[in-house]
Amino acid sequence: MAKQDYYETLGISKSASQAEIKKGYRKMAIKYHPDKNPDDKTAEENFKKAAEAYEVLGDENKKARYDQYGHAAFDGPQGGGGFGGGGMNMDDIFSQFGDIFGGGFGGGFGGGGQRQARVKGSNMRIRVKLTLEEIAKGVEKKVKVRRKVQADGVRYKTCTTCNGSGQQMRVTNTILGRMQTATTCGTCSGAGEIISSKPNGADAQGLIVKEETVPINIPAGVTEGVQLKVGGKGNDAPGKNSISGDLLVLIEEIQHETLKREGTNIHYDLYINFSEAVLGTNKEVETVTGKVKIKIDAGTQSGKILRLKGKGLPSIERYGTGDFLIHINVWTPQELNKEQKAFFEKMSEDDNFSPNPNTSDKSFFEKVKDMFS
Repeated sequence: MAKQDYYETLGISKSASQAEIKKGYRKMAIKYHPDKNPDDKTAEENFKKAAEAYEVLGDENKKARYDQYGHAAFDGPQGGGGFGGGGMNMDDIFSQFGDIFGGGFGGGFGGGGQRQARVKGSNMRIRVKLTLEEIAKGVEKKVKVRRKVQADGVRYKTCTTCNGSGQQMRVTNTILGRMQTATTCGTCSGAGEIISSKPNGADAQGLIVKEETVPINIPAGVTEGVQLKVGGKGNDAPGKNSISGDLLVLIEEIQHETLKREGTNIHYDLYINFSEAVLGTNKEVETVTGKVKIKIDAGTQSGKILRLKGKGLPSIERYGTGDFLIHINVWTPQELNKEQKAFFEKMSEDDNFSPNPNTSDKSFFEKVKDMFS
């Protein structure tokens, strides 16, 4: 199924400023707000789509990754890297973006009046190192994380400070008159509940540390610094209706011993001896997807580049696959015996051994230009 264009969803251009992005989201959020469209599933879905778009475009880093890679920047576990209508619920939206709506609507999801925002646990961050071979094919990594989860046997009761709303109303006198503001309840931290009993070993919030193995589906073509999100695999928050934080996965690339990455292209230096360059030869080369046999023609010059199309890395944007570029380097002997030295002394006067480049023999700078074009 085609994924939404975040800019189209908010009705803005790709050059929109953060103020314009926020304005576009507020317009759509108010239009499809559940208070204005009760029991309208289509409006609710559009409301979620607008929130999903703003979650990305309203963050400069996420917006930059989206502009560069599209939805593939967030692909990963659970089919969407944590960004998507299915990965966000209404309580997530109100808890994260409630300030966008101003005074016209409540700050959470529920039936009318003052809404209670659900408390979300803290995010966790880990680093995952990948080889070029893993990046080429995509891989599932299983990592062990120690996360805070609610202990079995924790019991909650309604917070008496905020009466379960998660907010405290404060009235202050100003030169403009009495001003009423809502702040997060300091007793329950917005959960609307406090612990009535907890088992031994649980902390003051009723949480314990538990080791868990989390599978992470990493798409092919990721680059150094890309961050994936596993929804709901961060720390839990206290309260029966709380939601878990996320596990943020930062990708690190392990440097290959012989291969060098340049975007989706792979570069490899192949050394051949002087006789192989003169007579020609066949070689077997290890690429990121397996071994390939290549033919080196007789008379091959040092610096020649052989291009194996489609043998590089896939694009994370799914725009095709890069190439595998083999740089031929002719190894010049550094020590010769008498017989060898005599042979080359004799050949130094031979016209066939004199440099005679023609128009098809490109200069070093021309080769570099071709390589980056």
